[in-house]
Amino acid sequence: MNFQGGRRRGEDGIAMVIDFLLSNARLILGVGGAAMLGIATLAVKRLIERAGRAADDEKVEQKMAESWEELSLVSASPTLIKKGIKGAVMKHVAKAAKQQKADLCQQPQMPSLESKPESKSKRLQLCVLSLQERLQQYYHTRAALTPHEVQRAQSQALDICTEIQGFLHSRLPDMPLGEMSLGGSLLDDLQVVSADHACLLVPLQLEASLWRLIPGEETLLTHPLHWMVRRVNLEYFPRGRSYWDRYLVGGYLSAEAVVNMFSKAVMETINWPSISSTLDCLVRPVLGGPELKLEIRPGNERAESSDQSLFISMLPLLREGDVVLTAQPELTSPWVNAWHLSLYPWETQRLTQLDTADDGYRRHTLKILKAACRLNPALRPLQAAPLANLILHLSDSESDWSEISLHVRFQQCITELIGYLEQEALHSYFKPAVNLLSGLSEDQVDQMGFMLYCAVSEPEILLI
Repeated sequence: MNFQGGRRRGEDGIAMVIDFLLSNARLILGVGGAAMLGIATLAVKRLIERAGRAADDEKVEQKMAESWEELSLVSASPTLIKKGIKGAVMKHVAKAAKQQKADLCQQPQMPSLESKPESKSKRLQLCVLSLQERLQQYYHTRAALTPHEVQRAQSQALDICTEIQGFLHSRLPDMPLGEMSLGGSLLDDLQVVSADHACLLVPLQLEASLWRLIPGEETLLTHPLHWMVRRVNLEYFPRGRSYWDRYLVGGYLSAEAVVNMFSKAVMETINWPSISSTLDCLVRPVLGGPELKLEIRPGNERAESSDQSLFISMLPLLREGDVVLTAQPELTSPWVNAWHLSLYPWETQRLTQLDTADDGYRRHTLKILKAACRLNPALRPLQAAPLANLILHLSDSESDWSEISLHVRFQQCITELIGYLEQEALHSYFKPAVNLLSGLSEDQVDQMGFMLYCAVSEPEILLI
């Protein structure tokens, strides 16, 4: 913990206690205790700053009383009580703060130095704003993308889409494909921080009489998101009647085989240097992984140094009604025949419907949470899907999502997320059997829990 200004008499004692507790908190106290210790440390830091600025003994007593009220957060955590460490944390903090109080009261009054406005830290300036104002400022400066940036990224992605579709039509004219299009967060105005990724949707056209989409719960995998595509009516229409029969594995259309085909037909075959010169940018495939991904870099001399690469993911998919299955081996491995049921269209549509019905700020809140998680190293493993489902679950119990309630809903999202992390489970809104936190490691959960516990008393730490 860094304190501003030089050390006064008595600060060595409390600093040593805080340094010791923080350095050993995760090892001794666990995630709940370490998180509460972080909150207690923030409160004690406030105590020192307030007491140091007091002009007389009465102000010292008053400011210290205000600071100790903030430590009531420590007793509010059921995790801390369960672990039985509340007394240990409060004992060390109280002892150090008591010594700090005595030393500050005995300290002779020093002549005040003229403060320089230009020397004020950015953090102190931001503290003048309310949380509601900070959230709006953060949305416009960090989360929301400028129309120019979005238009530039969409234009580049559409150019690539046109090139790939033209190449496939000329090289593989008999392949039954639908019209390629853009999709994902860039198109739905849910991308945050920077327009650095886009999704190119490649719909495969299947004969309805020859193929059947099987829900994940009905397959041998019994996973609600792992669907399979079975070849049917073989007795009347033998193999070879459908173009996609060549990618059958054990009587099922293999998502992995389809991805491998596109990898060879597009990523490894297209003359990318020629396309780069045509589009006046550098286009290259990102090889070595299961994803079909391209990277676009500014290639002209007028490109700004701040321009980032744009990554375009090529996503083969199947549609049947409102069901969208994607070929993503990185999500369905090691099952070569499994297709991934995408819940993203359902989640996005539901959020839009709710906001349209009451002029709410759910999507606004989601973008702030996504930006905060992306820019915070401890929260970075938290992807967009858990955050979207968090807001959908909360919408069932909270109806006021107006602009004036933005700060209330933001703080409530933090509290709800802590609860889900403590349970190590956040169930999908549309598929309750799916735990959206199952991919997180124990260490990642610990780090996120610690950061969010600290944000309960200092929400602004997520908006830096």
